[in-house]
Amino acid sequence: MPPRMDPSLNVLGQPLAACGTDPVTGYFRDGHCNTCAEDAGSHTVCAVMTAEFLAFSKYLGNDLSTPRPEFRFPGLKSGDRWCLCAGRFLQAHHEGCAPAVSLARTHQRALEIVPLDILETYAAPEG
Repeated sequence: MPPRMDPSLNVLGQPLAACGTDPVTGYFRDGHCNTCAEDAGSHTVCAVMTAEFLAFSKYLGNDLSTPRPEFRFPGLKSGDRWCLCAGRFLQAHHEGCAPAVSLARTHQRALEIVPLDILETYAAPEG
């Protein structure tokens, strides 16, 4: 039986907008930061990648910038939107290298880990 997806609502209590489809992101690889009980990493924060954050993530052992064709993953570059683990986003915040986030595209379950006021600090213009 496939995992049961949580309701698709963002941190503003509205329907969750798509985060990214080029490359396709999300725990369910549906372009949204949807989540479920099985998503141990809480891939719920829709972030706009920066070179600084990608270097930080690689340094911590999660290389998001190197292409992995065997997983149909082209590698991320600055400007790409990606569903980050909420805990990694919070860690980047504490280290001073958190990327911008899209509140309309960030799942409400992110609030279990990252306070709304911190997410709002990094809010990217929507559009």
